[in-house]
Amino acid sequence: MTRIRTRPAALPGTTRTRPDDEQHSAKRPWLGYAMVLSAAALFAVNGVVAKVILASGISSLRLTEVRITGAAIGLVAALAILRPSALRVTRRQLPFLAAFGIGGLALVQWLYFLAIHRLELGIALLIQYLAPLLVALWARFVVRRPVRRRLWLALALSLSGLALVVQIWRGSGNGLDGLGVAASLAAAVAFAAYILMAERGVERRDAVSLTAYGFVFGALFFAVIQPWWTFPTGHVSERVSLLGNLGASHLPVWALMLWMVVLGAIVPFALFVGSLHHIPATRASIVAMFEPVVASAVAWAWLDESLDAVQVVGGAIVLVGILLAQTARGDPDSCAVR
Repeated sequence: MTRIRTRPAALPGTTRTRPDDEQHSAKRPWLGYAMVLSAAALFAVNGVVAKVILASGISSLRLTEVRITGAAIGLVAALAILRPSALRVTRRQLPFLAAFGIGGLALVQWLYFLAIHRLELGIALLIQYLAPLLVALWARFVVRRPVRRRLWLALALSLSGLALVVQIWRGSGNGLDGLGVAASLAAAVAFAAYILMAERGVERRDAVSLTAYGFVFGALFFAVIQPWWTFPTGHVSERVSLLGNLGASHLPVWALMLWMVVLGAIVPFALFVGSLHHIPATRASIVAMFEPVVASAVAWAWLDESLDAVQVVGGAIVLVGILLAQTARGDPDSCAVR
């Protein structure tokens, strides 16, 4: 999720749209909403695809490395062909880009994969989507930005809903994995940090090149801690069951990884950025919160995952709290974008 200013249409590889470009570009709100919903659906399905890959024996660290490296190659190649000037970078920008890629993109994705490997997809996403609320709290108490009073209602609703989802009164007897819950909460913190760093980053670069460099540094980081020559290449060619209601079907691991990189990272990101040409970022961000709903539905239809009635109610309360938090910040011209 990248923090983007609602300036005139931010096209891939550009830092700012020229007025003469705007005059020749028609805004189609219906297309913008369709693009956001498509991106949210692709991100949601990607979570289920990732669970299938993880079940095949690939570790969450390796899966994160594959996604980040694949996305880095794809985005850099696209920019090099379409907008090579967007890849220009100064020496002073490198430390920030490295921190953004490693502490933001790499960390949040690894924690997310670790969480969904140990929890049902819907629960993991609901917990991680506390990040916008954390961003609002940071804005209010750290940088002293004006925040509307509804933030406190959002906080109360989100924490109450989360308590219902996790069912804290049942302790560990509710079947939730403690490490999975901890990973989800840590992912929410990392996600919030990623949003805040991205907000600063887009003041100096366009969103696409910022994300591309973030993926590059994330890929370099993982290449150091787990070199590619140690990658279990033999495992990638194995055919694995798609699990759940599709258990009778099998695909090679490499095909699932290719789907995850192209349709689970590059395409949905491009769809979301493109949607900002047609609708304001504030509206796009709210529509993007459709992801946990889609993810829960896909996990139910594909993997037979389910939430009991109390957890469904808790999830709805968390989403209401998140929506309130998104509108609680005093700066109406900025919002968080995944």
